[in-house]
Amino acid sequence: MDNFTHSLAGWALGQAGLKTKTRKGLAALILGANMPDLDVFVSGGFPWEPLAIHRGFTHSLIGGIIVLPPVLFGFLMLLDRWQERRGKPFKSGLALHKGWLLALCNLGVLTHPLLDLQTTYAVQLFTPFSGEWWHSDTLFIIDVWVWTLLAGSIAWSRWREKRGREWKRPVQAAIGIFLAYLGLNSAITVSAVNSLPEVATCDAPTIAFASPPPAWSWRRDVAWRYASARPPESWFVYNRAHYAPFSGWSKREAECSGRPDHMADPVVQKAIRNDPSLKRFLAWSVMPVASIERGRCEARVTIADYRYGDPDRGTSRINRETVVPIAGPGC
Repeated sequence: MDNFTHSLAGWALGQAGLKTKTRKGLAALILGANMPDLDVFVSGGFPWEPLAIHRGFTHSLIGGIIVLPPVLFGFLMLLDRWQERRGKPFKSGLALHKGWLLALCNLGVLTHPLLDLQTTYAVQLFTPFSGEWWHSDTLFIIDVWVWTLLAGSIAWSRWREKRGREWKRPVQAAIGIFLAYLGLNSAITVSAVNSLPEVATCDAPTIAFASPPPAWSWRRDVAWRYASARPPESWFVYNRAHYAPFSGWSKREAECSGRPDHMADPVVQKAIRNDPSLKRFLAWSVMPVASIERGRCEARVTIADYRYGDPDRGTSRINRETVVPIAGPGC
């Protein structure tokens, strides 16, 4: 998810009442909710180079839950002591409870991989022991309905708080609605994946992603992969179709007309060996596909992730390109 959503998640938990448990409690929740994305800066680049390690260790149950919360706790304790030495009163008027502060640091950090788990970008929950990517495909990476719900409830809650009214229930209700929204979207994704054999008539899918679009969150753009044993296509083959809960499947590809991944092509393999950025991209890509434009002396190789489009059709949103020399007449 985007960092605005992560911040809203931490803020909503605080505004639901948890910020009253200790001084620095709201800061622990909001900062913790964003802290796992520090890996973007460690990996050295933006926006797609970091995907080589992004959503890895810092988003795992080990790095994200064991390592990061104590670091944040230590930072907030140092900040609190510095503020105490300055002698200025704390605006919240709350006492500092170390146990609650550590607990809220843990809760804030935990919300981050749990939210990222909802998207097709996936997370490596068990890094460094496993490189497997986990995903539930319930939300688009930026969900305007979640923005509206959480931001609106927080604004309403703060308005009531400033006027001395009961202020926790609006956000508590919004959190309940959000969880119900997740459940509904999860049911739609499960329905799409379970009914996928209706359109995947050629071979059984070995992996599938059901991506919700940005605003129409009840729809799914389903991309799947199967291993083809039909000579000479002894590589992975991909296909795509669209699903909605009431209208079912639409925009089907022709039966058994999947797109070979071309990853075993010698030119593609040469490009991967020569270009470290392709290797880093493949560390993140779950459904890699290659496109090759051959010239007389060189070839342009594009590697994309089929979850987010097909470079052969010009629909790929996330890809890496490189040019490799090839043997041709007069080269």
